[in-house]
Amino acid sequence: MKKFLTIITLILLIMSMSTSVFAVTTTMEIVEDNVCTIELDDSASFEKRIIDSDLANHQVTLQLKISNDSETIIPSGELMLVIDSSQSMDTIVSETTTRKDLVLQSANRLVESLLSANSTDLKIGVVTFSTGSDRDSNGYLITGTEADAQKVCDFTNDLSTLQTQISAIEGTGQYTNLDAGLQLAKSCFTSEDNNKYMIVLTDGLPNLAVGYNDLVSYDGLTDVINQTKSTLTFLNGIDVITMLTGIDNEDANFRVEGSNIYTYGQVINAVFGTEENPTVGKFYNINDDEIEATITNDIYHDLVPITHSLTDITVVDYFPQYIVDNFEMDYVEGIDISNVSTEIDLETNSITWTLDELAAGETAIIQYTLTLKDEFDETIIGKILDTNERIDITYKDFDGTEQEKTSEVTPKIRLSTEPVSEPPVDNTIAPDPLPDTGLHAFIIIGFIALISLASFFGYKARKIK
Repeated sequence: MKKFLTIITLILLIMSMSTSVFAVTTTMEIVEDNVCTIELDDSASFEKRIIDSDLANHQVTLQLKISNDSETIIPSGELMLVIDSSQSMDTIVSETTTRKDLVLQSANRLVESLLSANSTDLKIGVVTFSTGSDRDSNGYLITGTEADAQKVCDFTNDLSTLQTQISAIEGTGQYTNLDAGLQLAKSCFTSEDNNKYMIVLTDGLPNLAVGYNDLVSYDGLTDVINQTKSTLTFLNGIDVITMLTGIDNEDANFRVEGSNIYTYGQVINAVFGTEENPTVGKFYNINDDEIEATITNDIYHDLVPITHSLTDITVVDYFPQYIVDNFEMDYVEGIDISNVSTEIDLETNSITWTLDELAAGETAIIQYTLTLKDEFDETIIGKILDTNERIDITYKDFDGTEQEKTSEVTPKIRLSTEPVSEPPVDNTIAPDPLPDTGLHAFIIIGFIALISLASFFGYKARKIK
């Protein structure tokens, strides 16, 4: 009888232990939070990283970001237009249109565009130059800033005033004293610590300079060249842009004295340098049919470098096959996804993000979540999983050059399993109503049956005695 009771006790103990149930759960962790960074230009970059996670629900949020940190440089401060008003500007270059017409009309459009970009912090003035007509007792033209250059308009941001004064410029002399125009323009700038610009628009080579009025000799022209170049070189702290037009044949002779010859090309190079290696600032040596485009487009863009944009950007984000098979990809709400693939392309396992332009100071982002599916391939458990395979980027940089970049750096995650113990069921109070099926009901019924058997055999044993 004692042996029987011992067996019953062991059975009850085992059944009691069986009420503690062990389960297995899958967990997620971020094992390598690598940030994929691609430098696109000096001031632009791409970045992919994990920005959020809900590991309990097996989910990570990834962000793709393109940043253009370059600054849009809008000219501010003081800008002086230095415009040639010599008689050669009246040359007809197209039907009834003169060179002066093209230059002044284009200058007015440039002024309008610049003040549209910054009508508050930019002020523009105008100076003209040529030569006067007065001569000294020896018959030489009297030269100097007062004789050969005039201030047409002081610094202002009043567009109407500027355009009226520019349009009224007339030819004032036969010769070209660029040096006088440069010196007068330089003297007009204030001592204020701000940006200073000078735009020189001329159609002729200097044949006079302040203090130099020899229009005949080779040495006299050499002095003019040296003086004008020196003035250009010492325009300290001023951004200078020069446009020269009207020189059709640079091999033609400009001045001849015996065997000493200056060609037009030699004088141009001696004073202004070349477009590739200018004496100062930037130099345009153009034909008359390029006047409008050079002033309104090229010079404008030199002052307002709106080309500091990335263009034709394409980002392709490739996923490993095990990510495509075992995870759901969803874009985060509130993010502009109008220019990204609606879903993963199953032929290439990728999404494609395109941007026509990313201007200076702009940033573009997309975000998506990767969530483990309810049914997944358990062979990936325990492995380090790349969240993407690689990133490919094509774009045009600030100079319009086509570029290609790629990276295989990616954030990584890992799935693992661990047992979870569920607490024992409290059987001291029977549920009401009593369950008809299930593990707990089976245990309770068995427990009652064993107690009944034990009581019955105990009763029998007492009767036998």
